[in-house]
Amino acid sequence: MAVQVLRQFRFTNLAFWRNPASAFFTFAFPLLFLAIFTSLLGGNDITLQGTDLPQSQYFVIAMAAFGVVSACYTNIAISTVFNRDKGILKRLRGTPLPPGAYLSARVLHAMVVGAILVVITMGFGAVAYDSPIPSGMAAVQFLLTFLVGSLSFAALALALTPAVPNADAAPPIVNATILPLLFLSGIFIPLGDQAPEWMRTVANTFPVKPFADALFGSAFSEVTVQTPVGPVHPFSFVWSDLLVVAAWGIAGLVLAARFFTWEPRK
Repeated sequence: MAVQVLRQFRFTNLAFWRNPASAFFTFAFPLLFLAIFTSLLGGNDITLQGTDLPQSQYFVIAMAAFGVVSACYTNIAISTVFNRDKGILKRLRGTPLPPGAYLSARVLHAMVVGAILVVITMGFGAVAYDSPIPSGMAAVQFLLTFLVGSLSFAALALALTPAVPNADAAPPIVNATILPLLFLSGIFIPLGDQAPEWMRTVANTFPVKPFADALFGSAFSEVTVQTPVGPVHPFSFVWSDLLVVAAWGIAGLVLAARFFTWEPRK
């Protein structure tokens, strides 16, 4: 099984890089958004957990989270529906390749793309905006957050595909399920501590904001701020954020196992 997953991953990766325009814009979008948002809002500070933080550094983590969501949720959901409607998934059932190996390879490839997006975004942020790079235990927490988040969003993407009737409806439906959450979760517009209570409640219920908060907490947990009482670490990694993301991932996995279909919808 593992050999088949790795072989299918290689084929998926080759197909991805053979479309250089698609590959270029996949990696360019988060950096483009980061440059736009920091140019418009990066000169200001945002108050988080009672501490002022440059919005440019905030957007580095926000765009890293956006990259993972795009690679592991949006892209998987849309491409799976397209392959289903083209009959590719149905024909795969007649080959020796186990269905689980095919889906695992697709998820693994999306995770690799998401990891590259995170590395590029964090590296650019460190050079351009002096954004911190996690190390030690913080790096372990950051990596664990990425793994749990990418797997959870991939499971949710596969769980969504049965609700999409055809390929034409895939982009609007998938974007309709994720774009409002990206705004409510402060990915595109920082909400800060001044956000309405109802908005924070809704955002914390769904997985995008807890995922971004977990990335933020691990990346900034080593940042020291000078106060009248001495240096403090105002930001911390909260394990409950990761539990929320994992719970959504388990729910998505259960729904995908129950309702995922390999044949085009009638």
